[in-house]
Amino acid sequence: MDWQVIKTGRVWVDPGGPFGLVPAALWKKTIKPNDKHLIPMDLNCLLIQSDGKVIVVDTGLGDKLDERGRRNWGISYPEGTLIGNLAKHGIKPEDVDIVIDTHLHWDHCGGNTTIVEGEVKATFPRAEYYVQYSEWADAMHPNARTRGTYLAENYRPIWEAGKMHFMFGDETVTSEVRCAVTPGHTRGHQSVIAEGDGETVFYPADLSTFAVHMQRTGWVTAYDVEPLETIRTKKQWQEWALETQATMVFEHDTNILKGKLQKDKEGKLMIEKIE
Repeated sequence: MDWQVIKTGRVWVDPGGPFGLVPAALWKKTIKPNDKHLIPMDLNCLLIQSDGKVIVVDTGLGDKLDERGRRNWGISYPEGTLIGNLAKHGIKPEDVDIVIDTHLHWDHCGGNTTIVEGEVKATFPRAEYYVQYSEWADAMHPNARTRGTYLAENYRPIWEAGKMHFMFGDETVTSEVRCAVTPGHTRGHQSVIAEGDGETVFYPADLSTFAVHMQRTGWVTAYDVEPLETIRTKKQWQEWALETQATMVFEHDTNILKGKLQKDKEGKLMIEKIE
């Protein structure tokens, strides 16, 4: 098994989203806002090669944003784009076999599709796109709260092309890669575990938006549709991460990309950063 983090851009968001009810005096100890009171959020995807399969986990915002969208997100590419960084590892779009969508919020699946000759098509033409069916159902029937983040152009063309692989719970993708449903952020949110060569890699996605969310059980985002479920789920995976000493890859954190969950001398949870 081989895995790499793939950078796909950086955006600037209102801290009320990632930190919700957490007081500013606390979250400012972990990240500093700019002069517009916005904080940076990376879009870190994952490339896994296992059992002869090329797997991409999440796809960032993609390249379909118009000028207004780019301005609203404040997006930049300090370390390159999804396609450009895959190319650095010798991977072309047509080489990808599987795309795993942890969920269908547009900052996680915008790169699923791209515009080809004025038509929205799959970015990875050969790939099957894996998503939980419950997530798909919610994305196809958004409500007043979720319709601003579920954009059909990011997933409907894949379904219409017959390339959507629906999952109905935890599922093994290869002998080394599996998906686990981790509800709370959304009902059908899933995380990805890769185990091979004596190493365990955990990609929690928005179960832990930033590293600090994994060490602070009660810290949940304002985006979570079921915040109490997030807390319950997080407790379960905190115990697992301590036991397995998995390397966690944080999708949005600009300071801690990789880390392990530990306990300090007082028994409090902390993230040990991995360089």
